[in-house]
Amino acid sequence: MKYKTLAEIETRKAQILQEMEQEGADLDALKNEMEELRQNADELREAAQKAEETRKAIAEGAKGVNVVEFRKAENTSKTVDEIRGSQEYMDAFARYLVSNDDKECRALLTSNAPASGQLPVPTLVDTIIRTAWESDAILSRVRKTGFKGNLKVPFERAADPAYEHLEGTTAITEEDLTLGVVELKPTMIKKFIRISDEIVAIGGEALVSYVYREITHQIIKLLSAKVIAKITSASTSHSADAIGIPKIAGAPSLTIVPEAEANLTDEATNVVVIINRLSSAAFNEARVAGNFAVDPYDGLPVLYTSALPAYSAASADAVWMIVGDLDGVQVNYPEGEGVITKYDDLTEAEADMVKVHGRQYAGYGVTGPGRFVNVKKESAVTT
Repeated sequence: MKYKTLAEIETRKAQILQEMEQEGADLDALKNEMEELRQNADELREAAQKAEETRKAIAEGAKGVNVVEFRKAENTSKTVDEIRGSQEYMDAFARYLVSNDDKECRALLTSNAPASGQLPVPTLVDTIIRTAWESDAILSRVRKTGFKGNLKVPFERAADPAYEHLEGTTAITEEDLTLGVVELKPTMIKKFIRISDEIVAIGGEALVSYVYREITHQIIKLLSAKVIAKITSASTSHSADAIGIPKIAGAPSLTIVPEAEANLTDEATNVVVIINRLSSAAFNEARVAGNFAVDPYDGLPVLYTSALPAYSAASADAVWMIVGDLDGVQVNYPEGEGVITKYDDLTEAEADMVKVHGRQYAGYGVTGPGRFVNVKKESAVTT
């Protein structure tokens, strides 16, 4: 067996020395393996010396050195994650972002690189995207899946309860079960930004970080707003292809949140209050009026979103608050949670500006019945 690192060889040598001391050990076989390990170590040292000489030659600008083939051979023993975390891969990815030519990145990935499909992003980019998801108050709590194409999620529209059957009594009747199906059809969420040639020239980590932070932030912001809109626009009763969400009317007060919470089923376990930040002022007024004795949110976590109108600015019958468990929302990513980018340096070349387009494919919808209650503003009083 050939080992790839000197550390692995030294570990095996230590094991052999212990095995030699055991009763009945095959000393000849163990000695032969020791010799093979010595030769293996010599080969690794020789390869490391040659690699160092080649690196020096590349740094000094020597001709006749095939840089791509050298990098490919050098990275063969590394995992994809190790390569993605390297500065060299980051720089190559920055050049790919500008040129759309992924040959250098795939050469670094060597045999671990997929022949086609989405190119693995640097570890930094993966961290940026994951942090953005986790930082969003709404999307960090929804259920996420990664099924290809449209996803159909069944739900229970109506069902008979269970029955107690006493001995000698009439047999129970078959359950009358009615199912509905919510179909999550993915849509393309896009965002593009303009950057100057000067920023492009910086390259490397600075370019990649700037582009992905801005594009990812805007895509997540829109997707979060779309999830909120899916909840507030729901009908109050179930249909064959959509889950109904109860709706009550009320203003910010000490009782409106408990009233909304009472309309949830026992399947809503991680209940939160979702409002526009401006609406919290009205809740504070109610708390002060109650001499601070009662928490108007009934002890529930409060999430803020600008996708809901402030109570003071909401029109009559408009939903201004959601009370519920966001696990009742499902977001499906057919192409994964990553953001795919394209680069355009021609459209506005005369202005020394380039466009970077980002996109994410996602389907979303309410898939958990009994998990939400919409609270709308009271209807205007007519005289």
